[in-house]
Amino acid sequence: MSPPTGKGKDSGTARVLGSGTSGIAELLIFHPVDTVAKRLMSNKAKVSLATLNPILFRDFATASIGKKFFSLFPGLGYAAGYKVAQRVYKFGGQPYFNDLINQHFRDQFTGAFGERKGKLMMQAAAGSLTGIGEVVLLPLDVLKIKRQVNPEAFRGRGIIRIIAEEKSALYRGWGWTMARNAPGSFALFGASAATKDYVLGVTDYSKATWTQNFIASIAGAVASITVAAPLDTVKTRIQNANFENKVNGAVVIKDLIKNEGVTAFFKGLTPKIIVVGPKLVFSYTLAQSLIPLFGRYV
Repeated sequence: MSPPTGKGKDSGTARVLGSGTSGIAELLIFHPVDTVAKRLMSNKAKVSLATLNPILFRDFATASIGKKFFSLFPGLGYAAGYKVAQRVYKFGGQPYFNDLINQHFRDQFTGAFGERKGKLMMQAAAGSLTGIGEVVLLPLDVLKIKRQVNPEAFRGRGIIRIIAEEKSALYRGWGWTMARNAPGSFALFGASAATKDYVLGVTDYSKATWTQNFIASIAGAVASITVAAPLDTVKTRIQNANFENKVNGAVVIKDLIKNEGVTAFFKGLTPKIIVVGPKLVFSYTLAQSLIPLFGRYV
């Protein structure tokens, strides 16, 4: 029996289901990887084989392999809320921004870049706007990061008490988050669209195969991670401080350059591309494939 054709491949329900499913699957598989990357970026000392174990596993550095593995799942509850909400918003929301740009600014983009490149630029611009708006989810991201790299900041407090006590402190680093997300999301969706169009010859992106989505996602993920790396390092260091410590981004940059050198902006980039990049490739490929699939039913 052939699948029924529903309300449309880009229905709101299909977008939520497809992107939400990708977020849940990514969380279950890649949360430990994210913890490793965050702890490497937050570490201000030189990393060596001798120091790697305590950096990654903290108090469980001398524990058994099993306990070490489960120690990489701190803040799973916060991560679940953040990751699913983020993926639903990012992968399900970008098409809405693209629809709005197509409806109101298509002529401007086409006039400036031409028909083909204009289409790609609209995809990238929609991604950038989506990334900027992602700042609304910042409190969940802050709680997740602190739980991963600075659990002492919680001091036995629950999430409700933390929100009541910290208030605006949970939006610390919002400017740096927007500054990171705008070019990062621009690169993610722009590079992915360019790969589909110029490399794979796909004109209707919703009809791309799993393999084509996978290849395009690799290009988008590598471009996004690389472009956003410097500001991501700054954002992470601002957010992983104790709640009462107000850390200025300019001071972080100054101290980072002075003490660690300019290359420190890209600290953790290689392992991030190698081990964190796949989670973005995984979730983006899954979302791009599942949204039109769900669209055939809902």
